[in-house]
Amino acid sequence: MTAQTAAEATPDLLYSEAEEDLRAAVRSLLADRTDIPSTLARAESATPYDKELWHELGAGMGLAGLLVPEKLGGQGASHREAAVALEEIGRAVAPVPYLTSSVIATETLLALGATDGEVTSLVRELATGGRTAALVLPFSTGPYAVRLPDTLAGTVTAVADAATADVLLVPTGQGLYAVDAAGAAVTPLTPLDLTRPLAAVALDGARGTLLADVDATTAAVRRGLLAGAGLLASEQLGVAEWCLTETVAYTRERKQFNRPVGSFQALKHRMAQLWLEVVSARAAARNAADALATGSPEVQLAVAVAQAYCSRVAVHAAEECVQLHGGIGMTWEHPAHLYLKRAKSAQIALGSAGEHRAAIADLADLQAP
Repeated sequence: MTAQTAAEATPDLLYSEAEEDLRAAVRSLLADRTDIPSTLARAESATPYDKELWHELGAGMGLAGLLVPEKLGGQGASHREAAVALEEIGRAVAPVPYLTSSVIATETLLALGATDGEVTSLVRELATGGRTAALVLPFSTGPYAVRLPDTLAGTVTAVADAATADVLLVPTGQGLYAVDAAGAAVTPLTPLDLTRPLAAVALDGARGTLLADVDATTAAVRRGLLAGAGLLASEQLGVAEWCLTETVAYTRERKQFNRPVGSFQALKHRMAQLWLEVVSARAAARNAADALATGSPEVQLAVAVAQAYCSRVAVHAAEECVQLHGGIGMTWEHPAHLYLKRAKSAQIALGSAGEHRAAIADLADLQAP
């Protein structure tokens, strides 16, 4: 392998200046619009989805079109920039459909490779942030074994952000359909994570526009789910980073025996271990984002590693956040429970850790014992 080839094969895990500028802008907006009291109140309300926040993020800042080429009305950025946005959305547990609409649905449509017609028109609308879309599959569906219903009929449960979407993308054994959300019976469910609504979608009697045949649909859906799983790792990283930061800050202030509890050796060790896990999660998440952005031949392995690892770290960080905050961490008034619920629900989203580990074994040609 030549030096040039080796350099091209090495993923870039560092953040560029443009990515750091994007992070600062998104974090500033979210800090202004998602304070703790309002986030807690909205999560417990009947309308957890924040339309005004999404308009400011998606349309105002242009996040909705990050993955869309400029010729289709987007920003022409890459998965690296989208990953930065998702880190900040995870840090704020922001109730916006960025992952489901601007990543999964948009990537699915882009994978069809259309240059005009209905697909292009829909991509342009999603890129402006004026409309949102949801892929009608259970949110637990991973990119490895996608089973499609035979026809545009039946009920699909646990579809993320379907209740707030304008367009439903329904993959079937006949192809991919675009269904106006008003033409389908969408029943909101009560999810563990109240900041990411789930719904059951009844398709009997729904009318849709056929966007692609079944072969193109299968490949496009797998691409959309792969991108979603890879960038979900960055959201999980954001959750873990917030939990670690808040826990360290609290243990510096909280005192017992006239000493900060963070000075106790046992707690120091727990937080040091968590810091190491978060640093490793950042490397895994950045590797997945870079692999998606560059079209690396190792993209499936990078995504599987990121999801198998980051999902566990996010849950561990949220659990430590609740426990090390003591009594206040167990209350509804403190936001720690929102992060624990986001981490736990994301742990089984877009493929469980077990599915991703099985994919790693297949990709590395490792036989199970």
